[in-house]
Amino acid sequence: MNVYDWLANLPFSDPESNCRIIEVSFNNGSRKDHFRNTTLQYFEKGDMVAVEGVSGFDVGMVNVTGELVRLQLKKNNLDEKSPDIKKVLRRASETDLSKMKETKAREAQVLIRSRAIARQLNLELKMAEVEIQADGRKATFFYIADDRVDFRELIKLYAGEFKVKVEMRQIGARQEAGKVGGIGSCGRELCCSSWLTDFKSVNTNAARYQNLSINQTKLSGQCGRLKCCLNYELDTYLDALQFFPDDADMLETAKSRAYLTKKDIFKNLMWYTMPDSNKHYPLTLERVRKIKELNRQGIKPEELEPVEIVSIKQIEAEPVYADVVGQISLKSLEKTSRKRREQERGHQGGNRQQQPQQSRGGQTQRSQGQHPQGGARPQGGGPQNRPQQRPPQNRGGQQRPQQGTNQKLGNGEENK
Repeated sequence: MNVYDWLANLPFSDPESNCRIIEVSFNNGSRKDHFRNTTLQYFEKGDMVAVEGVSGFDVGMVNVTGELVRLQLKKNNLDEKSPDIKKVLRRASETDLSKMKETKAREAQVLIRSRAIARQLNLELKMAEVEIQADGRKATFFYIADDRVDFRELIKLYAGEFKVKVEMRQIGARQEAGKVGGIGSCGRELCCSSWLTDFKSVNTNAARYQNLSINQTKLSGQCGRLKCCLNYELDTYLDALQFFPDDADMLETAKSRAYLTKKDIFKNLMWYTMPDSNKHYPLTLERVRKIKELNRQGIKPEELEPVEIVSIKQIEAEPVYADVVGQISLKSLEKTSRKRREQERGHQGGNRQQQPQQSRGGQTQRSQGQHPQGGARPQGGGPQNRPQQRPPQNRGGQQRPQQGTNQKLGNGEENK
């Protein structure tokens, strides 16, 4: 759908000899056509222009200009001076673009309705795409059919239903895939929708020559046919296979027969296998010719003498790991951890001295060896492990003075 103009920046000595024909694409690149620029305007790629249509006008986008158009005309066997080439009318105006948007919005509904009408007539065809001209006077129906289809009645119904001039155009499955577009298994845009213009027939022999497994799911493209890229390298394989012996499908040996499985054109080897083993034997072309000549003489060699296949792929060296357990010094970490433990121990010891111990009754219990008034207990007071007695209290909750001691009362008198 997109074209790169690789001749755009090349200077020309005679600007007047520049090609006056431009290529215009319609319906997002689904269809392309050439038109003659008879106006005095210069169009660039991406400009919207109004061109001649069937009893009206059509609107498209400029795709290619300049000398590249001459190469494409030569490729399509078109004469640059042919009077059949239609003309460019003008640069598309806002009215032309709005009219084109209205007609393009109808295409989806027209396609659905056209399929329903074709199904009612029991016609063996598939309606792929409908393209309506920008002015709404003509509609082109692209269909796919395996055999010839009589659609005379279908055209009458289409003309009466859609009120347009009907044109039926048959396309193949590959052209349909090019119109729909998509990404192939290679990860790139489909060749039929990007650059491929002519489609050549592809058969399974192309896959056999290239030693590909005959798997329809892998060899088929999005169109359901064999992939076009199977023909790209086919000539290279055919040229290389000319040097391989043709009548070497079977070799006679003393043990048993050897059957050909594949041909490797890159290494010039032929692979054989025997019925009594699953091993594959690669033989050179000279060895195959020699064995075949011996078989014609009625001689069966003892062995095939296969070639030893040496892998060119370099083996990656495994990394060597050194055992450094016990070699790394962690003295700095040990010092910090030791200091941290000492600080935690000192902090915990200080908290234990500051927090008073509580008795079972919930009241504070003084440490052993201290007097209730803050002094030290006298040594002659009895054993040190004797539980300390509480001072007697009266009923009012006030502390009674002990006998034999002098204490100051609230009124300043002494009680002996």
